[in-house]
Amino acid sequence: MIDIAPYAGPVVITLAYVVLYYAFQVNVARAKTQLSREYTARGERFDRYFSHDRQMLAADRIQLNMLEHMPPFLVLLWLVAVFVSPTRATIAGGVYVAARTLYPLLMGNRLGRGIRSVVLVSTVPGYLVLAWLLGELVTALLR
Repeated sequence: MIDIAPYAGPVVITLAYVVLYYAFQVNVARAKTQLSREYTARGERFDRYFSHDRQMLAADRIQLNMLEHMPPFLVLLWLVAVFVSPTRATIAGGVYVAARTLYPLLMGNRLGRGIRSVVLVSTVPGYLVLAWLLGELVTALLR
């Protein structure tokens, strides 16, 4: 059996990321339920996929953006944790999860005509962490 103690940090980061992902899914369900009630109260039919409601679009964008980045983040996190350093992976992962947490706060609960540029405060650090993790792996391979 593998000793988990050296990997406690990456395990915590992974669990935090998964909990955040499901929190974003709950937000989608909350938005859908709320909008369905509002539309019904107005005598309108709410179509979750074709209504183009800005609140539903924002909830979807928040959750789907996280889902899009989940595979590369978790793969890179664990490859760095196993082959480079669990401590470095934990620190980078912590920055990444913190940046992800900011995403819905910066986007807001309604998607406008475009995504607000303030969202870059969340996305840029996330991309930099992914690039850094990848660089760590490439450097380890070249040694």
